[in-house]
Amino acid sequence: MLQPVIVKALQVIVATLVISTSPSVLAQTVNIEITGLRSDKGQIVIGVFKNSESYLKEEPYINKIFSKELTQDGAKSVSFGLEPGIYGLCLLDDENGNGKMEYNFLGMPKEGFGFSDYYHSGIKKPKFDSFRFTIKKDETRNITIRIRYIL
Repeated sequence: MLQPVIVKALQVIVATLVISTSPSVLAQTVNIEITGLRSDKGQIVIGVFKNSESYLKEEPYINKIFSKELTQDGAKSVSFGLEPGIYGLCLLDDENGNGKMEYNFLGMPKEGFGFSDYYHSGIKKPKFDSFRFTIKKDETRNITIRIRYIL
C-alpha cells in the first residue's frame, strides 16, 4: 500500500499535468491557405494579433514560423491552434529568413505580405478591423491570405 505522502504527491503531479495541458485542449483550429508566393526561398512568418493596439505597436501575441518547403504553384497550407477570441493575422514572406520585413530606400516593402481574409491594395497599413476575425469554441476557422509584393 502506498504511503499517504506519496499518494498526495501523485495527486499534485496529475493535477499539474491536467492544468498545464488544458490550454492546448481548448485551442480551436485555424487553417490558413496562403496563395501568391513567388518563391520557395526563406520562411513564412505569421504574426497573431489580438487587438488594434498591439498591431499598431507591431507587438504580436505570438509569431508562427513555417518552412516554405512543399510549396506548390505559389500556394501553401498551414494550421495551428488558437483559444476562442478575436484575432488578426499578418503574414510576412520572409524570403531572406531574417525574421523581419526588408524595405528599399524609399521605405517600400521588398518582401511579400498579407492579412487574414483581406487583400490590401493600399500603400498605408490597413486598420486592424479590416482583417480581424472571431474564432468560437469548438470552431475550425478557414482563412485565406493572398500575398502582395510591391517590388
